Amino acid sequence: MLHQHLGRPWQRLEAARADHEAAVGLDSVLALVLMVIAYTIYSNIPKEQDPAVAKRTEARIAPVGGVYAGDTGRAAMLAAQEAAAKAAASQVAYGGSTDGKTIYDNLCHSCHTAGVAGAPKLGDKGAWSARIAQGIATLTKHAIEGYTGPDGNHMPAKGGNPSLTDEQVTNTVKWMADQAK
Repeated sequence: MLHQHLGRPWQRLEAARADHEAAVGLDSVLALVLMVIAYTIYSNIPKEQDPAVAKRTEARIAPVGGVYAGDTGRAAMLAAQEAAAKAAASQVAYGGSTDGKTIYDNLCHSCHTAGVAGAPKLGDKGAWSARIAQGIATLTKHAIEGYTGPDGNHMPAKGGNPSLTDEQVTNTVKWMADQAK
């Protein structure tokens, strides 16, 4: 009798352990099913792509040249050259204009009208004479590359607009120097 009395709590413990193991097993199966569902959903969502990566890939695999044959090919070649010229011109400041006054009016006037940072004012013969005496080549070089004078005055490269071509800068420097003569 004593043995039966001691066996009862043991049996209850075994039953509780069996219930616990069944619950853990059920939880494990449920977790596994949820993981499979989550993976299935996630794998069907399209991945986001960085547009810069796509552009670099397109540029890397773009054809280097083309083959044009006959009249049709010649027309296609001329059209491609014209499109390339238009694209190049659109990347140059002020539509590719090489008129010094136009470029001055759009960019240079902001400093050279008021004398900002010691910039010589347009038409000021006193301020321009020493600079012109150095030669247009030196003035142009300073305007293209940028320059900090001995007095601390600063001319940013290409007036702060890197899309200007050297020809545009040269023509603008010549136009500005002509205004001080």
